[in-house]
Order: sequence, then C-alpha cells, then structure tokens
Amino acid sequence: MRVSRASLTTLLQRNVVEIKFMRRRPKKGAPPTRRMLCTSDMKLLTSPQGRIALNFRAAYKMQKYDLNQKDLVLAWDIFMQDYRLISMNACELISTIPTVGFWKFFNTRLALMTTRTKIDFMNR
Repeated sequence: MRVSRASLTTLLQRNVVEIKFMRRRPKKGAPPTRRMLCTSDMKLLTSPQGRIALNFRAAYKMQKYDLNQKDLVLAWDIFMQDYRLISMNACELISTIPTVGFWKFFNTRLALMTTRTKIDFMNR
C-alpha cells in the first residue's frame, strides 16, 4: 500500500518497516525498485544490540539540502548498515515490525540470512 512521507516518518520512529520504492539512481542489471528494512528508532539503534548487530553509528553531518523539498526520508538501512534516502515518489509499505519485538524477529529470521538472500530480498 502506498504510504505518505508523514506516515512513513512516524512509523519509522517506533517500528522497523519493510518498504519498496523506486531507485533514485537506477543500477544497471538491477530492478528499478528496491526493498528495504529500515528504522529511525533511536532507542533501538543506540542500544548495545543496535550498535553491535546493526552496526549503527550516529550521523556526523547534515544534508546540504532540504529533504522535504526533494520528497525524501532518511532512515537506517538494516541490511546495508548505513543511512539511506528513501524516495517518496512511489513508496509502498509492505510490513511493520514494532521495535519492542524486533530482536526476536532479528534472531529467528534476519541473523540466519546469507548475503545472497539479503541481496535477493532487496531486489525483489
């Protein structure tokens, strides 16, 4: 289901969300869309588990442009372990995982994924 910029921003603050969106910069040989598991929940990201398992680090510089004007949302990409800009041009919400139960989901599903299955997930 399509999600608005405001809704996604709110969801990211208390959840890990699975989204699918159009790539801003198409990659040769890759589909035009990208899937991502991401969050902006600082309580989850700055926890000891977040710093170790998700390799979280605080941002060290601000964007040089207004994300609102470019219709972008900034979030932590769990698989890529880095900040990513999400284009709201055609963003679809696939699922939400409340951060309260995230570590159980992480240990039973994500920690078992290989590099290949993560890539396949992102390109689906």
